[in-house]
Amino acid sequence: MAANGNIHGKLYLIPSTLGDNAPLEVLPISVKGTIEQIDHYVVENEKTARHFIKKISAKKSQPGLHINLLNKYTEPHLLPTFLDPCLEGYDVGILSEAGCPGIADPGAELVNIAHQKGIQVVPLVGPSSILLALMASGLNGQSFAFNGYLPIEASERKGSLKKFEKLSREREQAQIFIETPYRNDKLLAEFIKILSPNTKVCVACNLTLPTEFIATKTVAEWKGVSVDLHKRPTIFIIQA
Repeated sequence: MAANGNIHGKLYLIPSTLGDNAPLEVLPISVKGTIEQIDHYVVENEKTARHFIKKISAKKSQPGLHINLLNKYTEPHLLPTFLDPCLEGYDVGILSEAGCPGIADPGAELVNIAHQKGIQVVPLVGPSSILLALMASGLNGQSFAFNGYLPIEASERKGSLKKFEKLSREREQAQIFIETPYRNDKLLAEFIKILSPNTKVCVACNLTLPTEFIATKTVAEWKGVSVDLHKRPTIFIIQA
């Protein structure tokens, strides 16, 4: 958007798809309109971000885009400079690789800085794999916790799983996890081996895609199920 004199630009949190489906199948038309108006972006990967922008707005000028990278390699002292366009009156968009910025996503750091600088933050509607999985799980949507990744080391991983299962039982709370896609099958096998037979486990895979798979079963019931989760983005939820 054009500069607005002394008025700060806004920081838009722009969701993306959870897979290679048509953007407007899962995103409201307002996301397309916002992208068409913004030229300054903060993204995790420039190539995939440009591909998404082109896919949702084919007429958008790619050479006119100003893109900063925010990922695990970004130097922390650079983050405030990504908001300089806002201070000059231009809007900036944070674009997630998949789903919603700031949710299991490095964009949260930049949003925090925006609040400190008095820059208005505008979250846009879009798919969150975490919330979609919880919605479809049948588990406790009134009390839940997202725990990210479990430890990799075997004994520490087992201890964490037992701890979260106990916490779930005591608080009647759903516990949500993600895993590196090539380790999904191993994690489900560990759930079956370590957790109590009556603990419920939801597996939500390839959400919003034609190959979507969602099932909630007890650990005892999962022992009789064969499902291939290898390299398929998956959310796991347990509730004792």
